[in-house]
Amino acid sequence: MPSLTAIADPAFADNYLWLVQGSRDPGCVAVVDPGDAAAVRAALDARSFELGAILVTHHHADHTGGVAELLRQTGAAVWRPAGESVPVPGTAVRGGDRVLLERLGLAFDVLDVPGHTAGHVAYYGHGAVFCGDTLFSGGCGRMFEGTPEEMLASLDRLAALPGDTRVYCAHEYTLANLRFALEVDPDNDALRTWRDEAAALRARGQPTLPSTIRREREVNPFLRC
Repeated sequence: MPSLTAIADPAFADNYLWLVQGSRDPGCVAVVDPGDAAAVRAALDARSFELGAILVTHHHADHTGGVAELLRQTGAAVWRPAGESVPVPGTAVRGGDRVLLERLGLAFDVLDVPGHTAGHVAYYGHGAVFCGDTLFSGGCGRMFEGTPEEMLASLDRLAALPGDTRVYCAHEYTLANLRFALEVDPDNDALRTWRDEAAALRARGQPTLPSTIRREREVNPFLRC
């Protein structure tokens, strides 16, 4: 399988707009949830990347606000959740669909993961999952539109992925999540270790992401309940 590299492009207060690079054409990338076109454009220009594809997990503005402008600038192909209103042209996808990014040499299976929003999807492939605001390290997304039952089923679906799957969520919420996790699971040695490692990463100005499914099974109270 071709390798996949994901580069964190920070935006707003705590978003990560992930630039995804395959091995077939390393100068061409996809972006996941581009809420800010200017941030993406700056990251592309700084690395001399060309934007070939846009993947959208859900409809919230901090995930879609830059899609129309990037589409106008680049003509990149867009994939968006079929069950949500994302007012740009593109291919609507739902669980069971497959996204082929031929120029990048990448392919992703689409997973339905409702709960944060009603039609939220995730993109899984090449040992990575781009899960938007459904799963965070040490936590999960707020339920704006879905039910607890839907969210738990979505988290169970993600937790069933192979343990070495890299988890690329869309916000740097890790330290706040781990503070809560330690309140409800105070005797968890793995959780305390990850809290210390994550704090050291943030002190150096580095992202705590990606996490892994294996780690989240060990520390995330929403996968352990």
